Amino acid sequence: MTEMTEFTIELPDEQSTIAFGARLAQVCKPPLKIYLSGELGAGKTTLSRGFLRAVGHVGSVKSPTYTLVEPYEFDDVKVFHFDLYRIADPEELAYVGFDDYLMAPAILLVEWAERGGDWLPQADLLVRLSSFNDGRQLRLRGGTEAGRWVCQQLNEVAQGL
Repeated sequence: MTEMTEFTIELPDEQSTIAFGARLAQVCKPPLKIYLSGELGAGKTTLSRGFLRAVGHVGSVKSPTYTLVEPYEFDDVKVFHFDLYRIADPEELAYVGFDDYLMAPAILLVEWAERGGDWLPQADLLVRLSSFNDGRQLRLRGGTEAGRWVCQQLNEVAQGL
């Protein structure tokens, strides 16, 4: 049996996107870099909301568009939620101390990761969200051994969404 490194699923509504984010959180172990891409309104923050609620966050989750990063610390995991939408030049990440976050034993959720260009290290997981019918299509790809493991774990679960 080959190792599942990529799969695509349909998420028909917001609730299914939140549910997938929660399932993703259940199999992720730090350190892990998850890069989220897709057009405005594709569901990146919605998926992040499901992820963060599953690891213990109560309250609202909004995209850190203006603050660039929102830290979440729980008993057993740290999650840093980034939004790089307003980054004009990838080198700006050096000025905000992005390297320090990379060194932390944490999970990084990075929206608009493509704005980081070659400055960002390879993602463990690449998540691409796009419009599809009345919902969304999610493409998940493992970029490292840790990311491929997550894909394997989620592949069977995703078929049930």
